[in-house]
Amino acid sequence: QGKLVESGGGYVQAGDSLRLSCAVSGLNQNVNARGWFRQTPGRDREFVASISWSGDRTAYADSVEGRFTISRDDSKNTVDLQMNDLKPEDTGTYYCVADLFFETLRRHPDVWGRGTQVFVSS
Repeated sequence: QGKLVESGGGYVQAGDSLRLSCAVSGLNQNVNARGWFRQTPGRDREFVASISWSGDRTAYADSVEGRFTISRDDSKNTVDLQMNDLKPEDTGTYYCVADLFFETLRRHPDVWGRGTQVFVSS
């Protein structure tokens, strides 16, 4: 089983930007799809964004489409989430995830990080 370690969370004001990063290590080379989930207060964990092994496909939750951008750098074994125009409802714990398949990652990722906290004040 691999290891995913998130960083970059913090406390910001509405309208600000944050960039989350995830360091990936020890994953089987076939576990190539990457993504982000979040858990906001009072809600279950939800899909945020995903990116395929080649980086040519991405997917976003409707709530973040146009504001968040996912990217990956396989030379550094990282996957990042650029979050712009943050809103108070984006507050939560953000988890880096990985899965064999891009198509199934948004439903049940195989591998999870421990999460990083994001707090957006109004």
